[in-house]
Amino acid sequence: MTDDQQRGSRWQDRPRVTRPVEILVSSLVVGAGFGVATSLVNALSHSYADLENHAYTTTGWSIAEIMSVLLDSGWAWAGLAVAVGWLVTRARESSPAALALGGATAGALVLLAATVAYSIVDTIRSGGLLPWYEFEWPWLFASVVFGAPLGAVGACVKRSGAIGLLARLTVPVGAAVQMVVLPPGRNEVVETIGRTIVWTAATASIGSIVVFFLLVERRRRSLAAAESP
Repeated sequence: MTDDQQRGSRWQDRPRVTRPVEILVSSLVVGAGFGVATSLVNALSHSYADLENHAYTTTGWSIAEIMSVLLDSGWAWAGLAVAVGWLVTRARESSPAALALGGATAGALVLLAATVAYSIVDTIRSGGLLPWYEFEWPWLFASVVFGAPLGAVGACVKRSGAIGLLARLTVPVGAAVQMVVLPPGRNEVVETIGRTIVWTAATASIGSIVVFFLLVERRRRSLAAAESP
């Protein structure tokens, strides 16, 4: 038996319980990091804001504020759940049911961890005396309700065909739609900058995803035609 075969055998012999633990730890770490980063970027944005100045209130902006409105948008949190659902399930499970379950678990956990970390850091920064969780139950509930299906979507990203295509389009299409329905920002300048950034990134992402999908499908059909008698 070669060294590669021995390593593969040892991997297969690992206890299956380690897989749920890996999903749990990865989701909690990534979620907590995202929540902390979002809260700190919001704090940085507020430190640059001069809301007592009328001109700044109506037309002012800063790079920190643009980062804040992008990072603290619904599409970014949804993208976090999709991304983690993809990352923790992309390699080892073989059945669609196992992929979906792992992705759903990761999606719910990562948003729960992000919400908790965000709330704790915000409470510490503001010097709040109330327990951080007192007003967070709706967000914790929403983390599970929306995080689980979004994580399951992420688990489908590597799949071929229409299912994989739709999974890959979820975040950029959702981001573009949010810019129409609920654009971020406290004035028109911030909204315009935020919309421009998101629409540009979403358009580029959608275009590249669709082109790649069509190229793969064309190659697959060519190979199938060549192999047919």
